[in-house]
Amino acid sequence: MRIEEFDYNLPERLIAQKPTEKRDDCRMMVLDRETGSIEHKHFYDIKEYLRPGDCLVLNDSRVIPARLFGIKESTGAKIELLLIKRIEGDKWESMVRPGKRLKEGDTVVLDENKTFKAHILGYHDSDNGTRLIEFEYEGIFMERLEEIGSMPLPPYIERAAEDEDKEMYQTVYSRIDGSVAAPTAGLHFTEELLSEIEEMGVRIAYVTLHVGIGTFRPVKVDVIEEHKMHFEECSVSEEAAEIINKTIEEGGRVVSVGTTSTRTLESAACMTPQGYRVQAGDMSTGIFIYPGYEFKLVDALITNFHLPKSTLLMLISALYDRESILKAYEEAVREEYRFFSYGDAMFIK
Repeated sequence: MRIEEFDYNLPERLIAQKPTEKRDDCRMMVLDRETGSIEHKHFYDIKEYLRPGDCLVLNDSRVIPARLFGIKESTGAKIELLLIKRIEGDKWESMVRPGKRLKEGDTVVLDENKTFKAHILGYHDSDNGTRLIEFEYEGIFMERLEEIGSMPLPPYIERAAEDEDKEMYQTVYSRIDGSVAAPTAGLHFTEELLSEIEEMGVRIAYVTLHVGIGTFRPVKVDVIEEHKMHFEECSVSEEAAEIINKTIEEGGRVVSVGTTSTRTLESAACMTPQGYRVQAGDMSTGIFIYPGYEFKLVDALITNFHLPKSTLLMLISALYDRESILKAYEEAVREEYRFFSYGDAMFIK
């Protein structure tokens, strides 16, 4: 399949720059794969579409304030760092801007007191231009990062991160530090809504996938089958596997919240004499889901509206079909839905 087959026209005004005031007040488009119907709802209406015995699968990864601003110690030049992944101890893979100004042996000062510094050790991945850096600091690293760092809002949000983003660009159930972008489908849930869903008899299971550099990388090939995904770390606990597998065995639906939960589940699927089940464990996944893929575990998906020509749009096209998804996106544009990370939701059932 060619990349142009996953393109659509999006007016810039529909790219959400701010979150809704209340998380679950956003709009929600509901796609029925059996009838082909489209409904226009609000996210708090999700309870109408969940059934007792279903299992809602959420990604509990927590976004770290991974964007850092500093100056090159030797020249005073302004430098921006975007942390990608912890490699070992205080060593991290990082994107740097402007890259040409930073060489091996350079140091970036990140605070006024010069007690938080990043030393450039060299290239980590020369193909992607990422650097290996090592931090020098006083105190506890994550506390200093929370104090100094900014939330890594995606580039289509054309403003600097604000204080409210530290709360709103984070799911209410996030708990394990490690992502450099939010699993945005989960941003719509409130603690109250989750409690109400549980009271309905819907099971809730948490998996973890730390969203990494792949989020920032566009597809650069013409034929999508040639695209290679970046690997991301993910895990399924014994408890989560038990909850999900019990749901399958009792005939409930596995409702995945977001493409990250979906990729984790499908990566953890294993064949048993009874059919596909989830296998607990830690793993590194580079799974690429596009039309033609046969889902093993996921029955329904809560997601956001994704960028044109993106791997995320390809994933949801695999769950439904490309033509129907693009028609739904055309309707979303006509109805002036809000797109991308802080935008509205879609439920594919």
